[in-house]
Amino acid sequence: MLCWMNGEFDQAEQLRISPFDHGFLYGAGFFETFRTYEGHVFLFKEHMERLRAALFEYRIDMPYSDEEILDAVHGLYVRSGGQDGYFRLNVSAGVHDIGLAPSEYRSPNVILFRKELAATPRGTEKKAVWLETERNIPESRIRHKSHNFLNNVRGRLELTSLKELEGIFLTPHGHVAEGVTSNVFWVKDGELYTPSVETGILPGLTRAFILELGTQAGMDVHIGLFRKSEVERADEVFVSNSIQELVPLSAVGEHTMPGASGVYYQKLHRLYERAIDEMKEG
Repeated sequence: MLCWMNGEFDQAEQLRISPFDHGFLYGAGFFETFRTYEGHVFLFKEHMERLRAALFEYRIDMPYSDEEILDAVHGLYVRSGGQDGYFRLNVSAGVHDIGLAPSEYRSPNVILFRKELAATPRGTEKKAVWLETERNIPESRIRHKSHNFLNNVRGRLELTSLKELEGIFLTPHGHVAEGVTSNVFWVKDGELYTPSVETGILPGLTRAFILELGTQAGMDVHIGLFRKSEVERADEVFVSNSIQELVPLSAVGEHTMPGASGVYYQKLHRLYERAIDEMKEG
């Protein structure tokens, strides 16, 4: 795997991180995941704004501009033969002594990983199961995409395959939250529903964009606190993230769903594809 670290391109096996990096010692680090479409990153500005907001809150400097990060993405794209890829931009707090002594982190490690995209056609269905692991409470007012990912790891351990299954968290109060790697949506009587960030979910960028698409499609949009029975009674259910776009669910627990044949899933995914095409053309 070819990577970019602190301004230099290198193979993954050549990268080195000190055990005194506070991203390792204390989980002080944040990341974004995104993919390219003919070398272009969809919602790149939004990804960088979310990342920078988290870094600012935890006083971790970001030594590179958005343009420099885009140049690194393009460099990895070109060096991979012009093949689109899955990217993870990781900012780790950097090296300090053991102990919570720093009042700010001025020398972070910035790494851009690139790996091949899974050969998964649009419309590939998954089944969802309800997780026994509860969605935990975020450490900040809203959840950041941070190195503190153990809740998701624990949920993932309940699944035999992330390729075929998505696990959905409930909060300790029994409200629907999110998937292990996704945000959750459902449609009932032509209206679009998704859980509120009050449930402790990541405020997904794809989630926000799909809500815009729902409004654009003339759908009433509902964001709130919902029980799993409301999802199980839905007409359609799908999940979303920046890599897989919209993923239709053919079942939620014991309840069968229309999956890729869902009318509203198809409509929203077509609008999503159109937005990607417009980005490439623009």
